[in-house]
Amino acid sequence: MRISILVVLLVVVGLVLVQPALATVITGRSSTVLEWYDTPDEDTVVPVYEYLHLKARDIGGQGINFYGYGRLADDFADEDDTVSSRLYSAYFDKSWKDRMFDLRVGRQFLSTTAGASVMDGARLKLNKLWGQPLKLTLFGGGDVKFSEAYKAGDYVLGGDVHYDFAFGTKAGISYIQKWDEKELGYELLGFDARHEFAKMLDTYGELQFDLLTESVSYALVGADYHRAKNWSLRAEYLYSLPVFSSTSIYSVFAVSEYEEVMLEYNHYLTYDMKAFVRLTYEMYVDFDDAQVLEAGVRKMMMRSDWGGYAIATYRDDEEGQDLYGIKLYGSYRVMPELRAGFGLHIDVLERRLDPDVDETTSSRIWTDAIYTLNKRTNVEAKLEYLESDLWDYQLRGRVRLNWTF
Repeated sequence: MRISILVVLLVVVGLVLVQPALATVITGRSSTVLEWYDTPDEDTVVPVYEYLHLKARDIGGQGINFYGYGRLADDFADEDDTVSSRLYSAYFDKSWKDRMFDLRVGRQFLSTTAGASVMDGARLKLNKLWGQPLKLTLFGGGDVKFSEAYKAGDYVLGGDVHYDFAFGTKAGISYIQKWDEKELGYELLGFDARHEFAKMLDTYGELQFDLLTESVSYALVGADYHRAKNWSLRAEYLYSLPVFSSTSIYSVFAVSEYEEVMLEYNHYLTYDMKAFVRLTYEMYVDFDDAQVLEAGVRKMMMRSDWGGYAIATYRDDEEGQDLYGIKLYGSYRVMPELRAGFGLHIDVLERRLDPDVDETTSSRIWTDAIYTLNKRTNVEAKLEYLESDLWDYQLRGRVRLNWTF
């Protein structure tokens, strides 16, 4: 079903744009991806994806823009049911009066402090209301869930208000509700604020409140001190409590909160290299608390032929599972057309966010490369070895052909 939707969408857009092509600017990116990996049941999965990102600006000279992004997918080995085609976004956007009014219609991603959603609907954004630095956003439509079938009774409604105060504070409040088969599943309220002191200290905060359970579900408070040009200091506090739909059976079970305090020091050695030290204190309800220390150097590939990082990690918890780890990665431009890299993360817990399976890895070793065929086309390749609780070891491979137009 999703394959037909994506194909029909692209064909319709193409037909619409053919006649007014002189006034329309069309750009995009195509990525053809072939992967292979093993499941915990030792079945080999060979998925292939075709990603397409399409932009059409000023359609017919009317100031209407189109943005679309989706993928076609299939598993050549027919082993993984989660390999599926998806339409991530497909919407038209129109602005009026120097972008004071902006209307977006179609499938789109929404993100507010109250919550996020992929929505089939409309979003209206009003800027500089009554000549003031006041922004109002209203949205509503169908709530898209990639993990299950689309249902007519799934709705999402909400809004967002932001104001920029003259004394340097930016603050906002947002609201979102989601309906599951015409039953209210989520109702969340969000607050966010940011203030800069004399261009040397940034403070920020976010808060999400679950109106159905009358509890705080997310909070983030932080400060970034950057008075000096060559160093900065950042501190953050994070609180998180999982939120499940009121229509889900999981909503009746107790959930565990998570808290984190982080302190990070950055020292800029050059314009593209920095050294850092990060200390994180993780607080759990069902497990012992842990302290994580990271220290290392990062080098960006900006004007040079090489880049990478070298980071040492140490994880200490009261259960006695101390973990000394290392992260290394280096990339070098072998020739103008070829960049090759090698990396390893040994004894470092890293979680891949996947709704179907917990893929927390303890060690990864990989090599990658990018070969540029011309200004618009390049080929990427990556081969990776992993260790985790699911596998003694696992091999993953990926080849990607990118073409921009």
